[in-house]
Amino acid sequence: MRLDRLLTVDDFKRVAERRVPKMFFQYADSGAYTEQSYRENSSDFSKIRLEQRVGRDISRRSLATTMLGQPVSLPLGLAPTGAAGMQVADGEIKAVRAAEKAGIPFTLSTVSICSIEDVAAATNRPFWFQLYVRKDRAFTERLIDRARAANCAALVVTVDCQHYGQRHKDVRNGLTVPLKFTPKFLAELALKPAWSLAMLGTPRRSFGNFAGHVPGANSVAELTQWMSQQDDLTLNWQDLGWIKRRFGGPLVVKGILHADDARAAVAHGADAIVVSNHGGRQLDGAPSTIRVLPRIVDAVGDNCEIYLDSGVRSGHDMLKAVALGARAVFIGRPTLYGLGVAGEAGVTRVIDIIRAEADSALGLMGETDVTQLGAHNIESNDLVRERN
Repeated sequence: MRLDRLLTVDDFKRVAERRVPKMFFQYADSGAYTEQSYRENSSDFSKIRLEQRVGRDISRRSLATTMLGQPVSLPLGLAPTGAAGMQVADGEIKAVRAAEKAGIPFTLSTVSICSIEDVAAATNRPFWFQLYVRKDRAFTERLIDRARAANCAALVVTVDCQHYGQRHKDVRNGLTVPLKFTPKFLAELALKPAWSLAMLGTPRRSFGNFAGHVPGANSVAELTQWMSQQDDLTLNWQDLGWIKRRFGGPLVVKGILHADDARAAVAHGADAIVVSNHGGRQLDGAPSTIRVLPRIVDAVGDNCEIYLDSGVRSGHDMLKAVALGARAVFIGRPTLYGLGVAGEAGVTRVIDIIRAEADSALGLMGETDVTQLGAHNIESNDLVRERN
């Protein structure tokens, strides 16, 4: 397939659904319970109108900015996504290479298929590492040490996954660890021969950051049993202190939806926060991230960098978030769609689409520098008026 014929993120979604086994596609493309938050993450962007201005010299435009003091080519990063290596063989390696080529940060998930060390060996650009704090604090400390040894540029602590919202699609599809090769699943694999052959050609089919790193877990069953007992319900703001000291670099707190939580994160050492509802995969009925962004910017925008994820599907969405106070946005599902369609080349094409959309919109807004966007670029924001 010619990738230049895919013009939008939604185009990639449709093709990925045909190419990736249903169980894994729907693992990525699903929300908790009724999926209300998942849907509204994207639909709420449509309630924001950009201000069009004309009669200005827009011949030289720049989308470049900085994130945690490092230059990036546009205000975009690749979010941590669990099991990206099940959308395509070696998915995390392919995604980090696309991010490096694009000049934007890539964030590796704790529950990735490719390990920290695998990804570090595949790129020359320092990547970010997302940390799930495990009940086994010694294991968590080893994860942090491995991220530091890999020269990770930032540690992203996710704070909204101590407890999980159920995703009905995963239950209906029979998604388990380890996988059960039922007749239904085997039939699905037979319908996706390219995916299946590629997966047979890689040794990376487990959770790379866990396999071989848990003492006493010598089989997949033992590792699965250990992982199922590791949700740390005691995680709290005081824990950020030892995490930051252990890592010794920039600390990003991901999963913020409330201004008070944003203030608490900053007070306990966050250098940046990610306004996120985990892509609608946790608390169903939680507000969309673009809805709460302005009040969080009001609360801590002068004290740390603010990023946003969940629902970004275009360059226009990216500019709306920046105009409302985000330094940058992260994309998760669009990355996975790109991987499912064409691996590294697919992710590169998704990034290029978002870049082209944003560049066009920037000029039509009469602007030339993405870092100068602000409230004056928003013609109307029905979300803010609704809140008031």
